[in-house]
Amino acid sequence: MRGDGDGWAKSDDGIRHWGKFGAAGLLLRAPAADGTPTVLLQHRAQWSHQGGTWALPGGARDSHESTVHAAIREAEEEAGIPGGELRVRAERVTSRASSGWSYTTVIADAAGPLTTVPNGESTELRWVPEDEVSGLLLHPGFAASWPQLRSTPVRLLLDTANVLGSRPNGWWRDRAGATGELLAALAATLPRTIELPDGGFGWLPRIEAVLEGQARTVTAVDVRVPVHVAAGSGDDELALLAGAGTELAMAAGGIGHPTFGGGDQHLTAVVTADRGLRERLPETVVQLSPSTVLGWLD
Repeated sequence: MRGDGDGWAKSDDGIRHWGKFGAAGLLLRAPAADGTPTVLLQHRAQWSHQGGTWALPGGARDSHESTVHAAIREAEEEAGIPGGELRVRAERVTSRASSGWSYTTVIADAAGPLTTVPNGESTELRWVPEDEVSGLLLHPGFAASWPQLRSTPVRLLLDTANVLGSRPNGWWRDRAGATGELLAALAATLPRTIELPDGGFGWLPRIEAVLEGQARTVTAVDVRVPVHVAAGSGDDELALLAGAGTELAMAAGGIGHPTFGGGDQHLTAVVTADRGLRERLPETVVQLSPSTVLGWLD
């Protein structure tokens, strides 16, 4: 029944949490004009709980709802965000009480900052550059969870031949054509939030594809997927690119967060299942499997 979750859940110690069946909120990212991530935040009305603070659109989950459905519904009600414009990437339980009550943050992306329509629970809705979020007066619950929810910019290097070869879809009949199709399909998924192996999140504005062999004739199909044409071995080119990024990071004092394009600190990741290449990569480079990236195409 719609609204049967509205109400307070009380712990044994007397602490109350909104939502009889728990609560959920939507962390929605969208790229700014320069490609950096922004986050939709709600300035809570003064009459509301923790009024005057900034938080995510969200609220009580009804008994029949999944956490994803509840978060999207609340965003529609409180911010006028159409659910069809969102792409859900992950969810995290970011608060839990001894009573069994929990708050789940649903992470989603939009192609760009969407128009918002506030209801009576908001004094303002704003797309905030991610680097500026912590400078606002945040709702205590959101402030506690923000460090695990914020994203790190990722430079992703693609072992294109290895990823292409991981699917028996007939790519060998036209390797150049299949490579172009793969890169175009990946470009359509960007920019996006990605899950990192350590449980954190990365912001991926583009994918750098390394090409070798018959795929060298493929030109960049999209600005979001620039290409590196290897003069020799693709593995050598990937190891060089990953190593160079790490050296730049160390020179900047940010070991483990290589820099690229403008000098900002980033995390470098390589997509490959090639054991020999993986052994050549610096320890600070994140290694992702081809299945992870191919899963974005589903």
